[in-house]
Amino acid sequence: MDPTAQFALAYALSTTAGLRGFLTLLAASIAVHAGWIHPAAAFAWLGADSATIVLAVFSVLEFFGDKVPALDHALHVVQTAIRPLAGAILVGSTVHVGNPAELYGLMAVGALNALVVHGSSVTTRAASTATTLGAGNAVLSFAEDALATGGIILSFVAPVAAAVLALALVAALIFIASRLYLRRKERAALRAPQ
Repeated sequence: MDPTAQFALAYALSTTAGLRGFLTLLAASIAVHAGWIHPAAAFAWLGADSATIVLAVFSVLEFFGDKVPALDHALHVVQTAIRPLAGAILVGSTVHVGNPAELYGLMAVGALNALVVHGSSVTTRAASTATTLGAGNAVLSFAEDALATGGIILSFVAPVAAAVLALALVAALIFIASRLYLRRKERAALRAPQ
């Protein structure tokens, strides 16, 4: 895979990791088994059968747990650490650079990207809980499942196109999350005693 495709794949996968960390890691693990990606020695564990099984189990738990009101919020708290870690691992396992410092820097960018996407998702989920009493959260969860699955598939089929769409998604999520945050802050200010 040429360097442009590697960087595009890394960015697209770190974006989907912000929505579904375990599912994206599972896809990468399967891709290693299929020979689609060839991680550096430090990330060879991603292709181990045991890693694939563990990631599959956690992907299923993540899928179903995210549909349960209240449990979804608890999972999002835990995922605040897991999803950036997944983003970093995905970058480290897909990008090949000669300089370790450069790799660590790229992994930090992947972690930050996943954290931004996750943070936007959390903000949107909080707004949904406030306006629908949690009833709309399962719908949002299914939408995130669809976005993550579509993004993962596109990442391996057309990494550059996936990266462009991922960048657009991140920009849209940041815009939506900031609008929701500002709206919630305005409502709180209106309710505050004068």
